[in-house]
Amino acid sequence: MEELRRSYSLLCEESGAEPQEAVLQQLQQLPRGRLDLATQSLTLDTCRALGKLLHDEKLLKELVLSDCMLSEEGSTLLFQGLCANTTVQRLDLKGNNLRATGAEALGKLLRQSKSIQSLTLEWNNLGMWEDAFASFCGGLAANSTLRQLDLRNNQISHKGAEELALALKGNTTLRHLDLRWNNIGLLGGRALVNCLPSNRTLRRLDLAGNNIPGDILRAVEQAMDHNQDRLTAFWENQARTNILSKEVQHLQEEKSKQFLDLMETIDKQREEIARNGRASAARVGQLQEALNERQSIINALKAKLQMTEAALALSEQKAQDLGELLTTAEQERQSLSQRQEKERKLEQQEAADRESKLLRDLSAANEKNLLLRSQVEELERKVKSQQEQLFLTRQELTNTSAELKIRAIQAEERLDVEKRRAKQNMEDLEKLHSKEVDHMTRHLEESERAMQERIQRLEALRLSLEEELSRMKAALLSERGQAEEELIKARNQARLEEQHRLAHLEEKIRLLAQARDEAQGTCLQQKQMVAESQARASQLNLQMEGQQRRLEELQQELSNKDQEKVAEVTRVRVELQEQMGRMQADLVAQEVLKEKVAALERQLKVIGNEHREALLDRESENASLREKLRLKEAEISRIRDEEAQRASFLQNAVLAYVQGSPLRALSPPK
Repeated sequence: MEELRRSYSLLCEESGAEPQEAVLQQLQQLPRGRLDLATQSLTLDTCRALGKLLHDEKLLKELVLSDCMLSEEGSTLLFQGLCANTTVQRLDLKGNNLRATGAEALGKLLRQSKSIQSLTLEWNNLGMWEDAFASFCGGLAANSTLRQLDLRNNQISHKGAEELALALKGNTTLRHLDLRWNNIGLLGGRALVNCLPSNRTLRRLDLAGNNIPGDILRAVEQAMDHNQDRLTAFWENQARTNILSKEVQHLQEEKSKQFLDLMETIDKQREEIARNGRASAARVGQLQEALNERQSIINALKAKLQMTEAALALSEQKAQDLGELLTTAEQERQSLSQRQEKERKLEQQEAADRESKLLRDLSAANEKNLLLRSQVEELERKVKSQQEQLFLTRQELTNTSAELKIRAIQAEERLDVEKRRAKQNMEDLEKLHSKEVDHMTRHLEESERAMQERIQRLEALRLSLEEELSRMKAALLSERGQAEEELIKARNQARLEEQHRLAHLEEKIRLLAQARDEAQGTCLQQKQMVAESQARASQLNLQMEGQQRRLEELQQELSNKDQEKVAEVTRVRVELQEQMGRMQADLVAQEVLKEKVAALERQLKVIGNEHREALLDRESENASLREKLRLKEAEISRIRDEEAQRASFLQNAVLAYVQGSPLRALSPPK
């Protein structure tokens, strides 16, 4: 506040004038941004300083200058400062005797001001200068912020009222206009009544004390009531449209959330399906690796079997060599006995080494050997039986390997078929999902466009109905005014004619009796005319009632339209609920597809378990074959031991036979 005082003092010093103490005191207080200078006589220098101060002031909201006796120049300077001000909302200029220059300055202020909402001009003389008041009305028409205007006791005539009517046609923000205690009269009242259908924002118009007939005042009241009803209807419709827009927005948000949730669930399902596919692919790879390992094991077993066959062939060959050695030993007898023993020992050692080698080679084999049950004497037959058993084991090995290959091929074919089926199901699911998403987006867009078009059509219908109502009311008002004017004219004419004829009859009543009869006839004619005018007035009342009924019908139509709008909104909600139901059905179908995928995975697991069990069976068969081979090897070693023992027995017998023969007795001693 001190800053305002200092600014005011500096401005007064710059202009070479003394600051007024009353102004300084008021500038020091400023309660709630209100500067009250009422009943203070402001000089021209003070007005100049205040105008410059108001040019940049941001704290002031209300300025009271009532009964300050402002001069023309002082008021102009103040109004120039207020033109640039953006915070003053209420301006009180009551009782300042503003004239032509002040009215023009006020018109300029109203054109340029963007903040003044209330203007009090009571007890001024703005209406005495028609051109200046026309300029003031032009500023009022161009203003877009003023809400309340007080023009009481301003000597406004019917021409000023006509200018005000033109201004009200262009103004769209004024709510309250006070024109009490002026000289508007009948013509000014009609001008104001005629302008009211074009102004839809004015709610209150005070015209008391202006010599305006009661019917015009009632018409003004009806117009104000109509504006008030229109404003309430507008706010109600605005509230309804806001509610509908909020509901539509809420529904759109819910739809978008549901759509996003659906997309998230679909993405999750895709990820789960991809994860399951990767897991199944990994499992298939593991199974393939296990099959490859089993195949390599089978190949190793085949190689070992071939090695054992080669070793058996060698053993057969060596058995034949042993038979040959035995025959040579029988032929040589004495001379080669020691050599044969050494050779036999060496051969036995070699046979033991070879047998140990065969045991090491046959430890990992998975095949069967033939039973060697023949005696040592029938060595060839035993060898043949061993060859037959080896042939059978080879055939069994080939059969088992072929079965394993067939099962592996069948398992691979089943895995390929399941992979193709899973891949085809995945592609079908993705195509179905993309089609459903496209369909849902198109349906949502179409429903939103349909809702917007329906709202626009309903809004256009409401506006057209409001315009038709306003036109009908304006036509009713004009027809009623015309009928009342005709009634007034007829009454005045009848009154003048009666007076004229009565005077004429008073002059000639003694002379002409027939003139009295004519006067009576004319009276009857006038009565008939009055009766006709009354009948016309009753007809106009009937028309007015018909127009009121038409208005009620239009209001009923409006209510029906509102009900249709509500029904449309409910229908849209039902459609949205149906769409949600379809989306839920789609989710159920996706869950069914998930269950099918899980069933396929379970089938894959069952197939893997079956393969695992088959491999375990084959391993058990291989173990049993190994055990049989071990038993056969033990039996072979036992037979070989028996064979060696018998050979030693035979050798001893041969030696004993050679030593006890008569040839030895006849031979000379060495």
